[in-house]
Amino acid sequence: MFQRPPTASSTLWEPSPKGACLSTIDFKPPQLSTASSYNLGLKFEHGKLRKGGSTCRTIYSVSRKPSVEPTFRKRDASPQNEDLPAVLPKQKKKPYPIPLKKIKQAAKVNKKLAEKGIEKPLDPPKNGLLDPDLIPVAHQVLHAWKALIKGLAQLLHVIPVYGCLECSEVHVAQSGHHIQDCLGPSNATRRSFHSWMKGSINDVLVPIEAYHLYDPFGRRIKHETRFQYDRIPAVVELCIQAGVDIPEYPSRRRTKPIRMIGKKVIDRGGFVEEPEQWHAANPSSLAIADLDTHGASERFAPPLSSDIPKIAQETLDAYETVKSGVTKLMKKCSVKACGYCPEVHVGPWGHNAKLCGEFKHQWRDGKHGWQDATVDEVFPPNYVWHVKDPKGPPMKGGALKKFYGKVPAVVELCLQAGAQIPEKYKPMMRLDIVVPEIDEAQLVA
Repeated sequence: MFQRPPTASSTLWEPSPKGACLSTIDFKPPQLSTASSYNLGLKFEHGKLRKGGSTCRTIYSVSRKPSVEPTFRKRDASPQNEDLPAVLPKQKKKPYPIPLKKIKQAAKVNKKLAEKGIEKPLDPPKNGLLDPDLIPVAHQVLHAWKALIKGLAQLLHVIPVYGCLECSEVHVAQSGHHIQDCLGPSNATRRSFHSWMKGSINDVLVPIEAYHLYDPFGRRIKHETRFQYDRIPAVVELCIQAGVDIPEYPSRRRTKPIRMIGKKVIDRGGFVEEPEQWHAANPSSLAIADLDTHGASERFAPPLSSDIPKIAQETLDAYETVKSGVTKLMKKCSVKACGYCPEVHVGPWGHNAKLCGEFKHQWRDGKHGWQDATVDEVFPPNYVWHVKDPKGPPMKGGALKKFYGKVPAVVELCLQAGAQIPEKYKPMMRLDIVVPEIDEAQLVA
């Protein structure tokens, strides 16, 4: 390791034929960096001995030369076997989807504008107005959402789905698997085996609900008034606020934008009373029932055997349409999620209902820790094991677990019904891996 020379000059006495010679050595150390590598070069300058003088000056300087970086670039390998996102621990807060450094920078800019009395620049729909580009996307998402619920309800009459009584594990096959990964309350008595029962559409399409607000920029929902608001799927509420008009769930449409200075709203157009007929809507009406998964299997009859592959492909296409559309809407619409529990709120700020019961909820008095939501929190994929042979023997755990792949539950259900495999799901399904026998698994590197 290179030792940095001293910064001060050193004075040495050297013998000379004409007397003593004073030699001054000046060191100029380089500024080294751990991020770059340098080649050190030494430069020496010898001063001439003056006549009649008794001193001579010798200067030692150290220079640095940056090393030449290699010109080759590593070739990007095509994804062959892709791992799933890591499961977040429940004893910690979820990471911020936006880096905390950028959040602080944006807050500092807004604070400076507020100190100068300058209004915060807001673009639709964050200023209360509708974005014309998002209205057709919202209609497309809502139409695909209805088709997705209908297709899953029909396929569940043909493809069996099982759910664990003690945990959230779901399996799509003729019978439950034998993988010992149950984390339920009584898993010790069952040696971590799952306790399977017949599943429903809510096991495949996880229901994420949110409060419907007539005016998202109006009064906040309090803990005492939470029962005055309806709970509808978060995807439907997102489409309503993006521009879809549903008579049973009206929404305020502004003609003038709201104005904000910092975090304070200085002009929201006043508070408007909500329509009285809003809460009088019948939840069992056909227009509202198509938007929810409740009782979907009873509303749709089993399909014909010849129509199953077609329904499966249409359902898979509807799933991809909903996912891509929700991604487009969330890039402009404000959606908040709790950093501790699955609660989601569609609006510029979260509600004040004290319903959080996750990690350290006593310190927060049951209030949610709101942050920006991700697409998987609004429309969760719910990964399940991919079964190569649904009619074969049950999947076994232990050493064979690492050879299995996973896909979203909706995708696995549609694939077993006859749909084509999308290219983006093939790396995580591990189709090119041959599952060995139990006695051979230990011999595989």
